[in-house]
Amino acid sequence: MRLSGPMRDGWRMTSSRMLGRMVGMDPELEVFVPLFPRGDLSDPITARKGLMGLATSVPAPDTTGMEVEDLMVPADPDVPVRIYRPQHAEGAIVWLHGGGFVMGNLETEHPWAARLAGNSGAVVISVAYRLAPEHRFPAALDDAYAVLTWAFEHAQALGVDPERIAVGGHSAGGGLAAALALSARDEQGPPIRFQLLNQPQLDDRQETWSARTFTDTPWMTRGKVTQAWGHYLGGPNSSPYAAPARAEDLSGLPPAYIATAELCPNRDEDIVYALRLLQSGVPVELHQWAGTFHGSQAILSAEVSQRQNAELGAVLRRALAY
Repeated sequence: MRLSGPMRDGWRMTSSRMLGRMVGMDPELEVFVPLFPRGDLSDPITARKGLMGLATSVPAPDTTGMEVEDLMVPADPDVPVRIYRPQHAEGAIVWLHGGGFVMGNLETEHPWAARLAGNSGAVVISVAYRLAPEHRFPAALDDAYAVLTWAFEHAQALGVDPERIAVGGHSAGGGLAAALALSARDEQGPPIRFQLLNQPQLDDRQETWSARTFTDTPWMTRGKVTQAWGHYLGGPNSSPYAAPARAEDLSGLPPAYIATAELCPNRDEDIVYALRLLQSGVPVELHQWAGTFHGSQAILSAEVSQRQNAELGAVLRRALAY
């Protein structure tokens, strides 16, 4: 769906900050589009403050019956984590927040990590990895790998089976989770049970149809994607551990669930990655959510958002149970 003529003009910012209609968007989501900030990532400090404001506006999740604990995982440097322990958990997930590699922390991710723990019954280990541009690749991946190793070694203390540890994340965090799976495979690291990848950011080349076409969609624009990769990489890249779509060999990776948003620049790189995993013999469940945009599951009142969030929990529950 290429925007042109009146439709393209309708999506330009007006003095009232109202956006025109994008064909195919879920109507329950569309009414919130004018409320989404149009900021960019040119000033990471300001962007982080903006994300914190959005995160605190989301209703707090119910953590009744769940232990929530902040810890420091020993590493170089130590990595802050927040652990959510539902009762009778059998498995765990190392969960990596979104934010374009530039934004996000334990507080901004709290509503989503707690909700995932409640919906899945799994222990969720939310990771406050180091952020770019102060800490470029591979700092975030190193932090994630340290937490994965720690979780495997401390599975008994966490009350989970060491053979039932998954990795996952949203957006940039989903890309980090995919890179973590590649690293663990290649370095003969801890066994990963499953990958839970929600709208992952996988390809710095931005050559797919959706990356070239959805240049001004809500929340995630082509410009923001470009800025995010620039902050994270700091220059030319050829490493699949930075951008997993660059990996030539996807065989031997853990089974995966990949969710995509229809009106998202990341959409096609995610679908292509899912197909390549399948062609490499990796079991994959792919769900393309019609009418949604990047991060729209934060609009909790929308029926499609409720289904998205419930499915993430249900998929993880099932993956860690068998």
